[in-house]
Amino acid sequence: MTLNQWSEDVLILELQDEPDFSEDTDSLLRKLNSGGVLSPDVIIDLQQVTSLNSSNLGALIECKRVLDTKDRRMIICNINDVIWSTMLATGLDQVFTFIEDTTTALTSLMVGE
Repeated sequence: MTLNQWSEDVLILELQDEPDFSEDTDSLLRKLNSGGVLSPDVIIDLQQVTSLNSSNLGALIECKRVLDTKDRRMIICNINDVIWSTMLATGLDQVFTFIEDTTTALTSLMVGE
């Protein structure tokens, strides 16, 4: 897992395909649920992910749910056409925020869009 603490307020998680995907999202959830007063916004970079299964989608939904309860944002970036098709087919394109790349996602968080 590549989990970069970009700033006090932003984590960037660069995910890989299974089995690393599940381990990495579990680690992120542990970090988010660790009881810290301040939680960061999270950028999830899917550049290295070629496909998603139902467990992966469930993990992303759970990350978003936890962040929503803490009034924090989750942005997904660098997705391929297969993943985008999965998001469209499941209706998750309406649930998650997608931004083209990590730099643009960081900019969006910094300006508060």
